[in-house]
Amino acid sequence: MNNLAHILSEIKKIVGESYVFTDQETLNNYGHDETEDLSFPPHIVVKPANTFEIAEIIKLANEFKIPTTPIGGKTGLSGGALSVYGGIALSTERLNKIIDIDEKNVQVITEPAVITQILREAVANKGLFYPVDPSSLGSCFIGGNIAENSGGARAVKYGVTKDYVLNLEVVLPNGEIIWTGANTLKNATGYNLTQLMVGSEGTLGIVTKIVLKLLPKVNHNILMLVPFYKAEQACEAVSEIFKAGITPSALEFMERDAIDWSLRYVEGISVAVKPNHQAHLLIEVDGNYPDILMQEAEKIVSVVEQFEIDEVLFADTEDQKNALWKMRRGVAEAVKANSIYKEEDTVVPRYELPKLLKGIKQIGEKYGFKSVCYGHAGDGNLHVNIIKANLSEEQWQKEVPKGIREIFELTVSLKGTLSGEHGIGWVQKNYMDIAFSKTHLELMEGIKRIFDPNNILNPGKIFPDEDI
Repeated sequence: MNNLAHILSEIKKIVGESYVFTDQETLNNYGHDETEDLSFPPHIVVKPANTFEIAEIIKLANEFKIPTTPIGGKTGLSGGALSVYGGIALSTERLNKIIDIDEKNVQVITEPAVITQILREAVANKGLFYPVDPSSLGSCFIGGNIAENSGGARAVKYGVTKDYVLNLEVVLPNGEIIWTGANTLKNATGYNLTQLMVGSEGTLGIVTKIVLKLLPKVNHNILMLVPFYKAEQACEAVSEIFKAGITPSALEFMERDAIDWSLRYVEGISVAVKPNHQAHLLIEVDGNYPDILMQEAEKIVSVVEQFEIDEVLFADTEDQKNALWKMRRGVAEAVKANSIYKEEDTVVPRYELPKLLKGIKQIGEKYGFKSVCYGHAGDGNLHVNIIKANLSEEQWQKEVPKGIREIFELTVSLKGTLSGEHGIGWVQKNYMDIAFSKTHLELMEGIKRIFDPNNILNPGKIFPDEDI
């Protein structure tokens, strides 16, 4: 990177020497997220304290055309926070305050580095509810949730991050600061820049303050685990539950391999799984009236009993509920910690889930890889972890990507798309031609150029064959 000494000196003037890092250990630490085993160390890590320091850093980066990658909690799964061209890694971790919980308007104003679970707990203490709960909610930042439009288990009933964002303070790639919208529930005033920012993966601006709408706190839930003897029937049951008039607050799918990984590697789980159980649905209903919830649960049982299932397990205590959720949330953790893997994030209309699952397994047989499938079945979002196991390096690097392309082609043929909640980032960008026409991609690239003509902000993401 040219002018490194001068740039370092100027950045230190902005944030102070204690918050600028060039040692290799720190660079390596900020050169990865949770995406496979990829590593792209930046040249500089900087930790500004506020919006204005970020704006000054970005002005400097824009002047010298330095690639700058916003980095939050580093829990991403698409390589969105990787400094693939080096440059500046701009960590938002010091912007970690909940500014105001507005009980009168049922809103919260927060900085981006607040951990999602901490935000949820803080508003719950006021009798309010922020429903978005990605699997990494105990470590991911709310700003990263904005960048990726995160979902999670309860998206099926409550929606995803975009459904709660009212307004954003954003530092643009030229260093200017704007608010994108208004703190109102309705807004038909011009283009919706707020929603354009949500899910833009840090390529259009750096979010520094966030206004979220909240809901009244929900007081009761019922959680059940349904064992199926056939995995495809578990997928078929998903749409039947909705056709019966029930909208669960969560509806999660785990095939047998996913359950086995979680039980083998995640501590504190003791769930009885019989040898002939091939999949489970984890189903939750929630609300404020226990009698109504029990009626809904009974209706769900009557639906799933039309399929080949074993006895439905109802979680009677909070400990049992926590154990079931730990089993589900632990799948990804178990796979990542104990294998070399690639994770794909497919999503289809929920009725097409059986076809998607069957097709993924057939593609795996064709290319010689095993997959572990699980996810948010209630909204058609199936995570596919491809395990390297005994594949040669040549198979892993050359044949598996062909299989992944076929998985995405199948997904799009079923009226789905490439990502439900993980984003495109670095690892999925070369598949974008499957989902979008040349015209569509050119429109999106045109938006990027308007915001960031020098292409300094998180370059190398989303668009195929992007140059800097």
